Amino acid sequence: MDLSRHLKHPVFKVIASVAARERAKTFVIGGYVRDLLLYGDGAVLKDIDVVVLGSGIEMAEKVRSSIKGEVHFTVYRNFGTAMLKWGDTEIEFVGARKESYRRNSRKPLVEDGTLEDDQNRRDFTINALAISLNPGSYGTLSDPFDGVRHLKEKLITTPLNPGQTFSDDPLRMLRGIRFACSLGFRIEKSTLEAMTLNRERITIVSQERISDELNKIMGSRQPGKGFLLLDETGLLEIIFPELHSLKGVDEVDGQFHKDNFLHTLKVLDNICDKTDNLWLRWAALLHDIAKPRTKRFEPGIGWTFHGHEFLGAKMIPVIFRKMKLPLNEKMKYVQKMVLLHLRPIVLSRDIVSDSAVRRLIFDAGEDIEDLMTLCEADITSKNERTVKRYLRNFEIVRQKIVELEEKDSIRNFQPPISGDDIRHVFGIEPSRPVGIIKNTIKEAILDGEIPNEFEAAFQKMLEAGAALGLTVRNPLKKSSD
Repeated sequence: MDLSRHLKHPVFKVIASVAARERAKTFVIGGYVRDLLLYGDGAVLKDIDVVVLGSGIEMAEKVRSSIKGEVHFTVYRNFGTAMLKWGDTEIEFVGARKESYRRNSRKPLVEDGTLEDDQNRRDFTINALAISLNPGSYGTLSDPFDGVRHLKEKLITTPLNPGQTFSDDPLRMLRGIRFACSLGFRIEKSTLEAMTLNRERITIVSQERISDELNKIMGSRQPGKGFLLLDETGLLEIIFPELHSLKGVDEVDGQFHKDNFLHTLKVLDNICDKTDNLWLRWAALLHDIAKPRTKRFEPGIGWTFHGHEFLGAKMIPVIFRKMKLPLNEKMKYVQKMVLLHLRPIVLSRDIVSDSAVRRLIFDAGEDIEDLMTLCEADITSKNERTVKRYLRNFEIVRQKIVELEEKDSIRNFQPPISGDDIRHVFGIEPSRPVGIIKNTIKEAILDGEIPNEFEAAFQKMLEAGAALGLTVRNPLKKSSD
């Protein structure tokens, strides 16, 4: 198969010229070739992997010196690789390698190899495809493992024995599941069985690498499929036991609860139709994470999960820390979504009061739209009438949010009276009464008892102070006076 007309990036001509001059056999390999064959000229191809029979670093240096214009160049001598960044495209050069593995490590012993050796060590047949950049064969495809056929069949399988492939480098199991999600492929039967047999090998992989693959699965178009495959292979119980514990249905007196694992994956897939926000997707995955710990059967009522949103919010930092996910504002965002995810649902069931909506706006702040998106995704009933009723009520809640936000400016509001104001007026030091008065003013505004304005807040401050036995010692004027 001649693919020369598809090699449109100018770097290929430069590499071919250098390869001819240096008599160094050079090939483009891996994901670039795979996506070129999958999507043709419509593919978005920003990463190019080049394998050289010889030194990848030396070839990269010579290619760099042959390029006219600015390129960024980085050498990774410990890995025997070099990276050129030309515009928005990254081109990585590596020498063809032959690898062997030790039982207790996924870091291989590496020696120089042939193109065939390099293709043998690739994770999947669809990633072992290579295109020649050499004189006389420029653009010719090398496909020793039927990768093109597997692309057409939408099949994930390994070049060599899958058991050995996954035992050598267990991270490949997660990569295979990730490709199944991102490409919409299925995993070949013996390959899937080998994942199950080698599942315990995943324990030699660092948590950072595992979480990186989980994030890529979460960013795919079918993440729910990925977690089903992780569960089917037994990997989920090892790498994410909290999620695995959601599985199953209990029965008491003929009453069942839904399978919270399947429900969670449905919510995750629902939200992926609406957003690419990775951390909102994580919130969808974790929104019911505390249900196994809060599950109770109450006679006359049935199965309950009281307080699972509060316990779930407390679990988020623990899970993020264990999984080496960021412990910053992204974690706090997920924690907030988990804590608040029931609030709009409760509002949609009842008559929506202005006070309840104000509190929702205040607590959610700038993330109110994301919270509503999560709540809409959380409606997974198979009864179309139930779904339509909830979604219709959510629209009422959304309209209330718009109306009250325009009228009261509640989102992220700060009460017109500060703690400094309170201390000044009553002549007191920082103390518990200051917090009580501040909270009284805030609650009055959220309840709609007073408007979010200085004069009304000032009067409420005086009333609250008097109730605590405080007297006015200093006058207070608006800062604009």
